[in-house]
Amino acid sequence: MKFTYDESINAAYIQLANTIGAGEVEFTYPCDPAEVGGMIHLDFSKSGVLLGIEVLGADKLLPPEFLALAGEESESDG
Repeated sequence: MKFTYDESINAAYIQLANTIGAGEVEFTYPCDPAEVGGMIHLDFSKSGVLLGIEVLGADKLLPPEFLALAGEESESDG
């Protein structure tokens, strides 16, 4: 898993796949509930595997301690 946060645009990306190649994201499902004041987009492969999660308005939707981890890589216990 890889996590990045761009403070200048307040956007975070949680990459669940080890790598996401060019064109590998087949479709993005917007999950933009007005109640939370931000936008969440789910990126899927052609076979329906969830590859990554984009969070816009990240400073409102993600815990500060999670945002502080931006750039650190972790491995799942999977």
